[in-house]
Amino acid sequence: MKNCIPYFPIALLAFLLIPNGGYASEFNLPEILGRIKPGIVAIGTYMPSRNPRGVFLGTGFAVGDGKKVITNAHVTAKKLDDGHLERYAVFYREDQKEQMQIAELRATDEDHDLALLSIEGRSLPALEIGDSQRVREGEQYAFTGYPIGMVLGLYPVTHRSIIAAISPNAIPAIASNQLNVNMLKRLQTPFDVFQLDATAYPGNSGSPLYDIKSGKVVGIINKVFVQGSKENAISNPSGITYAIPSEHIKTLLNQNAAQ
Repeated sequence: MKNCIPYFPIALLAFLLIPNGGYASEFNLPEILGRIKPGIVAIGTYMPSRNPRGVFLGTGFAVGDGKKVITNAHVTAKKLDDGHLERYAVFYREDQKEQMQIAELRATDEDHDLALLSIEGRSLPALEIGDSQRVREGEQYAFTGYPIGMVLGLYPVTHRSIIAAISPNAIPAIASNQLNVNMLKRLQTPFDVFQLDATAYPGNSGSPLYDIKSGKVVGIINKVFVQGSKENAISNPSGITYAIPSEHIKTLLNQNAAQ
């Protein structure tokens, strides 16, 4: 029997398509993409003395006033090299040119794998946060991000998916040796997440899951189910991806409204 690793954070970048209700919705997706793509960014770090100076870690998206960016907490877990002036940064493409803005980590919600950053430069087009409590199993959505990081460049990728299940964040382990501290904590304080029938890759962490009819964000991609080793996330993907409902994003934003 293959050894199964229940969860694997997918930090780096991606872009994926998902319809939300019939052919009419699919025809509306190109219009929605044109509106929200400018607010979807690659999250990474910038170091002036490094080659390359910019390194991608995941995906994020602008919210609120356009100067706030949401991503996963595990994307920003890297300890920065202050001695070499390493900083968090957001990367995006505008007018066919690659752009970068320095970012600051403002707050994290480790329990729901969320992080809030702020950017120092001009504001980005913000995505609207929708009502994740109205999401139902069987509905179709899309997510957009930067899979496999710098390999594919600053070209967001979109995938379509249905909500395959709404299930607890902590799924019981098959064997006791698969239990760890984080899993035990999730079992004690579970919350529901969206299970998608879509393939996400390293780099998709932080990608917005959105309604393809309105563009409103209902969740954020944060992990995939991996069969065997972590390398299988690319070579043999399971096709099972998880997203944190957007209600937790709203809570984080409300708690840090003054920042």
